[in-house]
Amino acid sequence: MPLKKDFLWGGAVAANQCEGAYLEDGKGLSLVDLLPAGKERWEALMEPKKALTTTYSHYPSHESIDFYHRYKEDIKLFAEMGFKVFRLSISWPRIFPNGDETEPNEKGLAFYDNVFDECAKYGIEPLVTINHFDTPLGLVKDYGGWRNRKLIDFYVKFAETVLHRYKGKVKYWLTFNEINMILHIPFFGAGLILEDGENHDQVKYQAAHYQLVASSLATKIAKEVDPQIQIGCMLAAGEIYPYTCHPNDMLKAVKENQSQYFFIDVQSRGYYPSYAERLFKELGVSLEMEEGDRDILKRHTVDFISFSYYSSRLTSADPEVNNAQKSGNAIMTLRNPHLDATDWGWQIDPIGLRVTMNQLWDRYQKPLFIVENGMGAVDELNENNTVDDDYRIEYMRDHLEQMIEAVEDGVELMGYTSWGCIDLVSAGSGEMKKRYGFIYVDRDNEGRGTNERYKKKSFNWYKQVIESNGEKL
Repeated sequence: MPLKKDFLWGGAVAANQCEGAYLEDGKGLSLVDLLPAGKERWEALMEPKKALTTTYSHYPSHESIDFYHRYKEDIKLFAEMGFKVFRLSISWPRIFPNGDETEPNEKGLAFYDNVFDECAKYGIEPLVTINHFDTPLGLVKDYGGWRNRKLIDFYVKFAETVLHRYKGKVKYWLTFNEINMILHIPFFGAGLILEDGENHDQVKYQAAHYQLVASSLATKIAKEVDPQIQIGCMLAAGEIYPYTCHPNDMLKAVKENQSQYFFIDVQSRGYYPSYAERLFKELGVSLEMEEGDRDILKRHTVDFISFSYYSSRLTSADPEVNNAQKSGNAIMTLRNPHLDATDWGWQIDPIGLRVTMNQLWDRYQKPLFIVENGMGAVDELNENNTVDDDYRIEYMRDHLEQMIEAVEDGVELMGYTSWGCIDLVSAGSGEMKKRYGFIYVDRDNEGRGTNERYKKKSFNWYKQVIESNGEKL
């Protein structure tokens, strides 16, 4: 079997999608707490001024699935499946409610102490994302989000606080979730509200520079706190294929893949890639850097590359062809005629995972970690209080087979955490009916339900996968 004996099997969630308790025990508002569900959510994400000024009927993050009060029950279920690792995030405004306080919120810190202690009880390693799409709303309103260099200091204080607090409890850390999403959903990724008339590329790449510096400083602090800490970056990945074998399509795919890898090039290699100079020139971007920024990036690179994978993408150099693009996990893509798609239009491409893994390994030669992968689907609870989700089992089996093939190819892989191991609020649509979990949560799109947990058929299937270290799929 190609997987290591200590391969880290598990699942992943995010604080803003599962915790609820949005104002409990001193927590402040995050930008996600202003977002509604359904079609209104996407409008608010793309035009965030609406989110700041509109009162909506339902805010999914306010209660979510109430992990805040039910974490013991949930972690026990994860342990029953055999999790070796549990990926979660720390809510920034739960620790610093406005983001710029001098002292952290002790009740927020204590909550995560309790969560990590519960994980330790079952021998589960936490994998913690420092910032997962929940910049404090105060930093957006008072400072303009990550367009302001001051956010480096606020983020570093947050990172320093949690890295010191949880020394010995958390070995694996990620600095930013899907850092390249700043280019596609800048409000999510960096709390940016783009103004008419300004160069949006300038704003996004300048904010990205500040995040990259902040990431390197967090990496520096982590190693000072405990040299044994493993700290990684995180990419929203998925190889971009050319639409045809025409050389222009091939070149377009190369360029779009470069824009995707741009952030990881800096975090892994420690410097801006050679293609950045031309990219910035063509976009009219001129980065403002302080003396020492380049040295910080160079000296403090990540230990491993983590990434989410849901689908590959497709692009054409022909503008008329590209007019047929549709959204696929927030990134526009053409429809690939060789692939099926989920109910939400995300194309299903298990071989694309193997392709992506090989590309990342060849490019960086650093260990990889798949920290998100899964299938959002409409699940129906049956009379036996379970879900016959054979479609999810098939999806995951096909992807795990290709993951193992990539390891056979020579890719070094640390672990795999399926996305939404328990049903939670969708980041993109705010829906509950878009379910990913092995555990069904009785909650609907309007926030109605008991929040009771029920094991799906995939629960025992994944338990078997972990027990056999991937030999029984």
